[in-house]
Order: sequence, then C-alpha cells, then structure tokens
Amino acid sequence: MRTAYHASSAHLPGGPGHDVRLTVEGGRFTEVSTGIPARPGDRRLPGVVVPGLANAHSHAFHRALRGRTHDGGGTFWTWRERMYAVAARLDPDSYLALARATYAEMALAGVTAVGEFHYLHHAPDGRRYADPNAMGEALVAAAADAGLRLTLLDTCYVAGGLGAHGHAPLEGPQLRFGDGDAQAWRSRVEDRRDAGDGGPAHLRVGAAIHSVRAVPRDQLSTVAGWAREGAEPRPLHVHLSEQPAENEACLAAHGLTPTGLLEAEGVLGPELTAVHATHLTAADVRLLGGHRAWACFCPTTERDLADGIGPAVALRDAGVRLSLGSDQHAVIDLVEEARALEMHERLASLRRGRLTPADLLGAATAHGSIGWSDAGRLEVGARADLVALRDDTVRTAGSDPAQILLSATAADVDTVVADGAVVVEGGRHRLGDVGRLLVDAITPLWKDS
Repeated sequence: MRTAYHASSAHLPGGPGHDVRLTVEGGRFTEVSTGIPARPGDRRLPGVVVPGLANAHSHAFHRALRGRTHDGGGTFWTWRERMYAVAARLDPDSYLALARATYAEMALAGVTAVGEFHYLHHAPDGRRYADPNAMGEALVAAAADAGLRLTLLDTCYVAGGLGAHGHAPLEGPQLRFGDGDAQAWRSRVEDRRDAGDGGPAHLRVGAAIHSVRAVPRDQLSTVAGWAREGAEPRPLHVHLSEQPAENEACLAAHGLTPTGLLEAEGVLGPELTAVHATHLTAADVRLLGGHRAWACFCPTTERDLADGIGPAVALRDAGVRLSLGSDQHAVIDLVEEARALEMHERLASLRRGRLTPADLLGAATAHGSIGWSDAGRLEVGARADLVALRDDTVRTAGSDPAQILLSATAADVDTVVADGAVVVEGGRHRLGDVGRLLVDAITPLWKDS
C-alpha cells in the first residue's frame, strides 16, 4: 500500500525543509521531496514533522513507581528498595499489561522504537518459568500491541553488589534477576530469534551488562563476546558510573574505574552504549571516545534520583555518539529529554548553546544505539517513522520550526507513524485510553502496600 503525506515543515537530514511530501510504501520512505504543494489524496500532517524518536533506555516496570518514591527524601539506594518491591509483584501477565500501557505512553510521546534493559527474568523466588524467557516474551507482545519496535537488551545480572572484597550474592528480590553466571545467561538467550534471523519483524535482541556491580570481572567478556558473534554485532549496553559509590567500589576491588575495567576486559567498542555515564574521569571520556561508543543520557531520571549531570559535551567532543532514554519513566517525553540535555549543560557550564537543535534531534532519533541503523531519518530508503508536532498549541505557538524541540512537549505530538503504520492520530493511540490502561496495570501492584 502506497501512502503520501504532506508537511508544511519537516526536519530532513540536510536541515529544515518546507512543503515536504513523503511517500511511504512497504514500510519505507520511497520519496522525500521539498517545495511540493499538497496534492489531492495526500494526508496532511499538522505542525512540524520530525523522524520517529528512539527511547534507548527503558525499564518498563519502573513506570509503576511514578509519583510513589518522593516521601521522606531518600537516595538512589532507598528508591531502589521501592523498585524491588514492585519487581517482586510482577508475573508474565501483569508484566504484559504494564509494559503494553507504558509502551503506548511512549508512542503518544513520539517514540517509534525502544531499547528495553531487561533483567526481570524469572519468578520472584528465582525459579525458572516453564518458558525461561516468559517475561521477555511479555515485552515482545507488549511492543507489538503498542506499535513500537523493540530492542530487547537481555541483561546479565548475576551478583548483588560489589565491595572491596568482591561481589555479594543475589538475595531477596534480586534472585529473579539472575541466571547463576554469565554462561548460563548466554545459554538462555542465544537461541532467541529476532528480525534478523526469522523472528518477529519488530524485534531486535541485544545484550546488556547490568553494571560492574552486578557482573564479576571474569564474566564480562562472556556477555560482550556473545553480542559480537555473527556478521553484524548486536547492541551491547551497560549502566556505567551512574553513582559515585559504583566508582568507589570498582576502584577498591580492581584499582580501575568502571570504564577502565570494561576496557581491560575488552568490552568497549562501537556497538557499546554506556548508559548514564555520569561520573567519568577525563581518561574515561577519552576511552569511550576512542572506541566511538554511544552514551545514553536519561536526564529526567538522573535529576529525579539526584544522580548528577553527566559530561555530554565533553563526550561528544571526544567522539562519543549521544542517545537518550526515559529509564525509570519519571517522565516519558523524549522531547523533554532532548531539551534537558542542553539545559543541564547550561546549568553545569553557565553557558547557553552547548548543543544545537540539530544535536538534540540527533540524540532523540539515535536508533543506531539500539540496533535500528536504518531508522531516524526522513530520507528515501529509511524506515517510514515520523512524528508530527503541533506548532499551534500554548507551548509551541510562534516557535521557529527549526527550534521546535526547545518549546514542544509530548503533549504536542499529534501523529506518529512507525514502519509506515499509523500508531497515533490526533493525539490518540490506536489502543484507545492509555491512561485507563496504565491505571488498570499499576493499581494492583500497590494494593495492600
């Protein structure tokens, strides 16, 4: 089926374009022309059109924590106890309901692909379900229902923490995260099929090292090695230096920063995405840049958890590619994540214009970070993903189309097309009332708590 869209303004690879006609066939853009008036039969898109957004770091089940962790102050570590409590209540059915609603909320915010950092693998006591990948399959089904592509970053998580004398075992709610060791993790994930080898067309399977706290040094290369097998490396993600305590523990145990440890064990590379990358040394920045790695910033989470402001510009200048995620979903708004990247840099540097609007759009559409390198651009041959942002709302009225990311929010998303399919139209998701889906999925998780 062939569909033609017309936009008065659109962000093209060469910059903003006007009177843009985009023809879609077979889920790909087959024509992108500028200076073309709308023709009879064209579907007119309101406002400013940008490529589909990429949420490169998600923990879907964390959505149940929004508005539930602010009493009594606390720290990242006390927040984590609430997270463990929610994790202990989920099973494949309730996980499907929560993830479907969360992914639909992402689609309403203009997201067309999500990287799910998935470590909620087994039953609450650590026992395997009959299908050891049942929780992951719930995520695959949820993304299909919500209309998103999914990169399932199956996460190796085999230790409960790191101290000067080594790693602690998993205990309590952490038991369901682990496979025993990295080799057992590999045995569970290596038979999964995705779009590259006959599996679901919307699925890409990648790997993740939860952190140097959760995977012992002698097992890091097992995870990285699996990700790099085959003709095309799979995405490989890792939480990196999110908290100073992580750096201190790694230095005490290994005499290296977390980045230095990953380098020593051969984990760093161009397919690696370092998530957060907040507390880095200058040497860490150089190492990541030398490998042309990615760094995924999650500004709304990093400020919600008081993590700090990471060195986005320093990393970019060193050669690191930037992507964005909503992580624990304190906010699901990739436009806000993009704007926050610049605003946090302004706070840290006392200077404006550290990242251009084009830089911010590039980070918000960095599908390559999660293995969909043929998406994120309005050009012939690319996946037909697009988002129409209204330019006539109380937030965006009067904005220069080239600077729409500095004024818009997720509330201004009107239309979302993913792989040529309309997922959101007129600000409404094809599943209907997403707020109701969220209420129905989250409320049972807090009952009797």
